[in-house]
Parts: sequence; structure tokens; C-alpha cells
Amino acid sequence: MSPDNFYGRRKGRPLRANRQALVDTLLPKVSVPMDGASIDQQTLFEPPVREVWLEVGFGNGEHLAALARTHPDIGFIGCEPFINGVSVLLSEIDNSALKNVRVHPDDARPLLDLLPDACLSRAFVLFPDPWPKKRHHNRRFICPENLDRLARLLKPGSLLRVASDHPDYIAWTLRHLRNHPDFDWLAERADDWRIRPDDWPPTRYEQKALAGVPVYFSFRRKP
Repeated sequence: MSPDNFYGRRKGRPLRANRQALVDTLLPKVSVPMDGASIDQQTLFEPPVREVWLEVGFGNGEHLAALARTHPDIGFIGCEPFINGVSVLLSEIDNSALKNVRVHPDDARPLLDLLPDACLSRAFVLFPDPWPKKRHHNRRFICPENLDRLARLLKPGSLLRVASDHPDYIAWTLRHLRNHPDFDWLAERADDWRIRPDDWPPTRYEQKALAGVPVYFSFRRKP
């Protein structure tokens, strides 16, 4: 991706009144503050959490909200610039009274640069925009610069999960992560990446993707 430019949609159809109200009232309360030189991930959550997990591009937030409900002692930071998707996650936060979710409603890269080293225990990049045209490949999130960012933030031994249903992006992802010095691919057999793990909540986008051949990659941050 370009170091400064953001590509992608920020808004779609006008929000329904109840979701616009959540954007106006709840989003400021759960947004990650971006006005400092750094972010202390632990002070974001009250009550305190034992670990922090990050999802880049959470879409409508089904995966993130499901994990947050299952793991109330873990703090979740979700990044998503598409405000319509953010509003869906806000509904989940409100309806389920989730206290362990914080939202960055914008490009993930500035937030990643403010987080401290080795602060994350897991990271997720699920069905990112594949930018299929060759001239747009520099917009793809999986790239050496962003993998460097994630490697800095992930604790040794922690997990990075990436999913895609786009054949070229699948090959792109595997090539970049296998070439990166800080990640090990955990697959030992084909089913390890063809079958979604039991602790990997599905999303509505994934159900649409099942018409193709989605893959589920898991990588470990090397010591």
C-alpha cells in the first residue's frame, strides 16, 4: 500500500436512524484515542484484560463480536474505515453490552504505528480487499511493510490468521508470509488451511465466499 494514501470505501448507503445514533453517541466512547504519541493498549479497557487481540478490516464485525462474547477477559481492537460496517459492530456492542471492544474507524496503519512493541497476542486479517487488477496490487494490505508492522506488534509465539477466497490473493499472501523472516506457517496438512478451525467464528461474507474456495491461514510469530 502507498505509505500515505488510503484506498477503499468509507461510506455506502445512508445509515438507518438507530445506527446513525450509535455512530454519534457510542462510537466516541469506544474509539481508540489517536491524539497521543503512543497508545497504551491496556488502559483502553475497563475492566483490565489479560491479552489484546487485533482485527484489521473487520467488515460488519461478526467475527470480532463473536470472539469478544466468548472471551470477555480479552481486549479486542478492530479497525474498519467503512462506516456502515462500523455501525453494525456498534449494534453488536450495544446489544450484547460488550465492554472489551475498541474501534478504530479508519485506515489501520496509523493505529499500528502508535501501538507498542509486542503488545498483541493475536491478529486477524480476514477476507481483505483483493484489489485484483495488477496495477492496484500495491494497495493490498498484505505486503512487506504491513507484515513488518504486525511482526513488531505480535508477541513471540503469537498467532496471525489470514483468510481469503481470491485465488491470486491467496497465492500472494502465502508468498509474502513465507518469505517474511518473522513468521512460520503452521499448516501440516491440506485440511489445516482448507477447513475453518472450530475457534474461528464464521461471517456473512464468508458464507458468500463459500461459492469460491476460501482458505484459512495460520502463522506463528517467531521468537
